[in-house]
Amino acid sequence: MVLGEEINEVSVKFPKHEMFNLTSQIMRATDSIALNISEGSTGQSNAENRKFVGYAIRSACEVITCLHKAKLRNYITQKQFDELYNKIEVLFKMMNKYRNVLE
Repeated sequence: MVLGEEINEVSVKFPKHEMFNLTSQIMRATDSIALNISEGSTGQSNAENRKFVGYAIRSACEVITCLHKAKLRNYITQKQFDELYNKIEVLFKMMNKYRNVLE
């Protein structure tokens, strides 16, 4: 959830013409990570939980793509990209390991 807030903080500084495009997309994808993990953990079966963690992983991939686009469009610096990418990569690996435990 903290990473989501960090990404939202960066994305609100994207140009105004991106408000309904890249800014909105990265914010929704970032929020979707935490929301899907939460929804999957509501006492359902492991299979159902695993499905929602999979959705969260796909949202993390979407965030990574948005970060690449933001970097290519010079909306974020290389340093910002590297820091956020490294954090999302750690989260991605954690979610994959968690999903594998749910088999």
